[in-house]
Amino acid sequence: MRRVLIAGVVICFGSLCVFAQGEQSPKDQAAKTVRAEKFAAEIEMAKLALAAHGGDKLKAMKTLVIKGSVDVTTSVSAQAFPATFITIFSGDKYRIEIANPFQPLKQVFDGTQTSSTIRGGFSLPPINRLGFPMLPRLGEQGFVITALPESKSKKKGFRMTSPEGLYTDFYLDEKTNQIKGYDSTYVIDGRSITTSVEIDKCSVVDGITVPEKYSQRFDTEQMTIYANFKAKEILVNSEVKDSVFSLTE
Repeated sequence: MRRVLIAGVVICFGSLCVFAQGEQSPKDQAAKTVRAEKFAAEIEMAKLALAAHGGDKLKAMKTLVIKGSVDVTTSVSAQAFPATFITIFSGDKYRIEIANPFQPLKQVFDGTQTSSTIRGGFSLPPINRLGFPMLPRLGEQGFVITALPESKSKKKGFRMTSPEGLYTDFYLDEKTNQIKGYDSTYVIDGRSITTSVEIDKCSVVDGITVPEKYSQRFDTEQMTIYANFKAKEILVNSEVKDSVFSLTE
C-alpha cells in the first residue's frame, strides 16, 4: 500500500512539474510573440533584398564572372597601387585573382580544397560564404537569417550566417531594398579580421543586379587594407571550365 502511495505522489509531482513547465506567464508569452514577429520581419527583409537583386534569377544563377580594376592602399603606405581583379563563381567553387606588380595573389576553391598563393600559409576567407555571394543561398538548409546585433539595430538590414558559422551583416537601401553595404568579422588561421563593404553602384545583367563599383576595407591584426573595385565586365551564366578552379590554370 505504501509503495502505491509513493508511486502516486511521484506521478502527481511529475504531472505538476510538466504543467508548471508548460504554463507561461503573460510576460513570457509576449516576449515569445515579439521574437517570432521580429524573426518574420528579418526573413521578409532578406526576401526583399533577394528580390531587389533578381529574385529567382539570382537563385538560379549558375555562374558569375566579374573582371575589373582595383586600387589598393594600406595603413602602412597611403600611396595607391593599381591592379586588376577577377572573381569567378560556379556553385560552391570560386576563384579570385588580383594581379599587380608587388604582391599578386590567387585563391581557388574546387569544391573540396582551398589553395592560395598568399605567402606565409595565410589565405583569404571563403569568399562564397561572405557578402553578396551569400544572398542567393537564402532559404537553403544551414543558411540562417537573424536580426542585426543590438549595436546595429537602427539600421535596415539582417544577419545571414553560413553552415560554417561565418556571418555577414547586410544593410539595405531604404527605397530600393538593394544591398548598400555589408560587414563581417571572422577568424582565419588564428587571425581576427574585420571586413566592410560600401556599394556605390550596381549593374543589371540578364535581370540580376550585381555590385559594379564598391569599396572594401580589411582590418587585420597587423594593418588595414583599403581597396576600391570597379567592374568592367560582368558575365552571368557564361561557360566556366572546372580547370579554372586550379592554381595551375
